Amino acid sequence: MAAFSCLAIDLGAGSGRAILGSYSNGRIETTEIHRFPNEPITVHGHLRWNTHELLNEIRRSLKICNQIHRQVPESMGIDTWGVDFALLDSTGEILEQPFAYRDRLTETAMAEVFSKIPAKKLYELTGIQFMPFNSLFQFWAIKTRFQTLMARADRLLFMPDYLTYKLTGESYSEYTIASTSQMLDPAERRWMPDILMKLGLPTDLLQDIIFPGTQAGILTHSIAGELGIPQIPLIAVAAHDTASAIAAIPATEKNWAYISSGTWSLMGIETDQPVVNPQSFRMSFTNEGGVDGKIRLLKNITGLWLLNECKKTWDAQSQTGYEALIRLAAKARPFRSLIDPDHPSFMNPENMVGAISGYCETTKQPKPISQGDFTRTILESLALKYRYTLDQLREISPHPIEKLHVIGGGSQNSLLCQFTANATQLPVVAGPAEGTAMGNLLVQVMAAGELSGLEEIRCTVKNSVKTTLYEPEDESSWNEAYLRFKNILANHPE
Repeated sequence: MAAFSCLAIDLGAGSGRAILGSYSNGRIETTEIHRFPNEPITVHGHLRWNTHELLNEIRRSLKICNQIHRQVPESMGIDTWGVDFALLDSTGEILEQPFAYRDRLTETAMAEVFSKIPAKKLYELTGIQFMPFNSLFQFWAIKTRFQTLMARADRLLFMPDYLTYKLTGESYSEYTIASTSQMLDPAERRWMPDILMKLGLPTDLLQDIIFPGTQAGILTHSIAGELGIPQIPLIAVAAHDTASAIAAIPATEKNWAYISSGTWSLMGIETDQPVVNPQSFRMSFTNEGGVDGKIRLLKNITGLWLLNECKKTWDAQSQTGYEALIRLAAKARPFRSLIDPDHPSFMNPENMVGAISGYCETTKQPKPISQGDFTRTILESLALKYRYTLDQLREISPHPIEKLHVIGGGSQNSLLCQFTANATQLPVVAGPAEGTAMGNLLVQVMAAGELSGLEEIRCTVKNSVKTTLYEPEDESSWNEAYLRFKNILANHPE
């Protein structure tokens, strides 16, 4: 049987990649064919996404695929980060470049929304963790601060939906990305217009929901002609990058939790139905959509953003690679200083090194001195936050948790993976690093009828990648550090 060829466009809040996939005989092979930056731009004092350049890079990816790799994919799918969206006018043109979630647009929006709909009620309706940049709060902020913009809006399209629309002319809302918005009923998998009406927000901007594995449209005649390729179909994959990543967990057994490790760490379990109760509300867990109608019960934890931002500061003086930082961290003093990765001071500081030093000073801990100190502080603190979140997960999980799967770029950080095993006292299975792209590609394979669903997707991943197992070590030292970490959280809350 000839191999099935497909292209994943995987866009993160820092860079984008085009990954070519080739599926045959229960295995998939991947090749990165293009990588490009994706940094927010500042427009009139606000952080925005440059969708024009993203579309150019997607076209460039298709051109590279055709002209350099001599392949025309049989389908393509796009995944991105969550919550951000574009507003279109009645002619289908974008009104302004979309706000980036780290912009300060929504600084007061959450409190303003809660004055209209109490937080507990909003959580009961949506099951979504409260983050100041959630789509609902962005929507409210635009309505109250940019009335002219809102008055001209005819359609709201989340980032992957907008990019697909520009390539096909078809508009829709893919389920997994819509589920991040705090505007969706998690049990019924449908919009909740009552929430919008309560806030005086227009309900007619929202598009019909389609599910992963659905054909979203075909490449327009003009773009196909420009690139010299056929009009290939675009598939609505699990368009939220974490949903694609979780689909690619190489697990055939039960009773596991996951950490999708990258700029953010998304830690949770997979369930058939949402878990929305007083405990999940108190502990701020979110219920987002997955492939085959699954629910991703998870918590967003600040991830390697902390280290990435420190590295930017250090690189201004001299370039230091990540591998060198990990080696320095391995030699640094254990548990010198601990931080809460999710403290607001780390959301978007001008200088992350200074923010971490300030946090340590405030909590009466020694300040990290060397790059190795800072790196170890970050990695140990992340691992301990995973332990803290795991303890909470066990309170609400419908099944035991006996293993952790770590996927994404962070799965290649051997020190963080070992620290995670040590902190949680669970075996950690690391890989695949390219989980998001693999999930994207394999949903396209499913859409082509080559795979029946999520179970076969995961079997394919397991057949296609090598994983690394990390066993727990040094239980007593990590237990002592965890008690200290919990004390810091209790006395220096977010």
